[in-house]
Amino acid sequence: MSRETPRPHDARDAPAVPAGTPEAFAEPRIRVGGGWIALFAAAWLGIWMAQLTPIQLLLPLQIESLQSGSASAAAASTDWIASVLAFGVISGLAGVAALIAFPLTGALSDRTTSRFGRRRPWMVVGTLVFGSSLALLGAQSTLVGVGIFWVLAITGFCVLTAALTATISDRVPTSQRGVVSGWLAAPQAIGTILGLILVTTLFTAQFAGYLAVAVLLVLLVLPFCLWAPDAVLARSARAPFGVRSFFNGFWISPTRHPDFGFTLLGRVLVNTGNALGTALLLYFLTYGLHDESAETDLIVLTLIYMVFVILASLGAGALSDRLERRRAFVFTASVLQALAALLLAFVPNLPAAMVAAGLLGLGYGCFLSVDQALATQVLPDPAARGKDLGIMNIATAVPQAMAPLLGALVVAMTGGFMALFVLAALFAAAGSVAVARVRSVR
Repeated sequence: MSRETPRPHDARDAPAVPAGTPEAFAEPRIRVGGGWIALFAAAWLGIWMAQLTPIQLLLPLQIESLQSGSASAAAASTDWIASVLAFGVISGLAGVAALIAFPLTGALSDRTTSRFGRRRPWMVVGTLVFGSSLALLGAQSTLVGVGIFWVLAITGFCVLTAALTATISDRVPTSQRGVVSGWLAAPQAIGTILGLILVTTLFTAQFAGYLAVAVLLVLLVLPFCLWAPDAVLARSARAPFGVRSFFNGFWISPTRHPDFGFTLLGRVLVNTGNALGTALLLYFLTYGLHDESAETDLIVLTLIYMVFVILASLGAGALSDRLERRRAFVFTASVLQALAALLLAFVPNLPAAMVAAGLLGLGYGCFLSVDQALATQVLPDPAARGKDLGIMNIATAVPQAMAPLLGALVVAMTGGFMALFVLAALFAAAGSVAVARVRSVR
């Protein structure tokens, strides 16, 4: 178990809570130690590897293989847009599942009175559903089967991450959330490149690739579930349950809580822009640039992206804690992502794509860490952190799931990728405007 060292409460921490507030709802004032952060980062490494490796490579290749197997050789070589659309539809269905699973899991975990804690049971269930669905996904030989098990995998991902994200608000003081959120963001880049290397060098068969990331998911998340502390909610402290009030709680008025609304809107827009710019990258290299080494170059671009995501997420997160500022970092991150997308749109070649990968990594790494810290500071109710962060998490997972469908439609209508990347830039730029409207956090 990690060792936590107390330090005096200061102005950067959340405001004092009323006397008698249950421990599970109280704002944390003890800094988490290096052991807790290491377990947290390892869990996210397994999660991102298991989610993004399929999105970036395994799922598109599986769908393309099934499409090719059901078409003539001539049609399979030319009708690549059909594969893009199939990928988009399956991702879109997963996005609908995420729309439900994220806030519902968060709300249920807020009310969980298990002796193992509020969040831990949901993390365990989510991990098992996520991992087993990935393993079964690798054995599918029809598009229907692929769709069913990818939706189940994303549902498990949402259950797991809704609970895990809530631990930031549960355990980490405000003055440390930039640093800790950086260790949520940096593993995304590391997990992506490690996953791609594993499935293109060691576990090249379809089933082996899915099974490898599923096993690593369980191995990396399990230590956090076992050893990270999780406050137990007494039954007496849980609010009475009413079906109407429970579901009414999912609506957070943007007029009463404008900063929550603007943060949510900015997150939706920026994540949609990022997903539009990255979800179809393999197709862009293969069919847009006619790159004969598309899979290899995808790894190169991902490596560049990874380096800058890691540098930006860890550096910007720590700096935002030190300066006690969030908005300026998130605004700058959004603008950098817009510039990267415009570069891909108007300079469509591999060297420009490498520069764009660096800009995109710099912007998205900064956004991931600092925006996560910002989100935890605009939550309306300390007793509903899981539910409210679940709503915020919709703005991360749903764009990643829906963007391939939107992007596929844009590519199908225009016959190319320029409009796709211009649209990505517009979404990112609009996100920067939304974040600029937040007032309660500097």
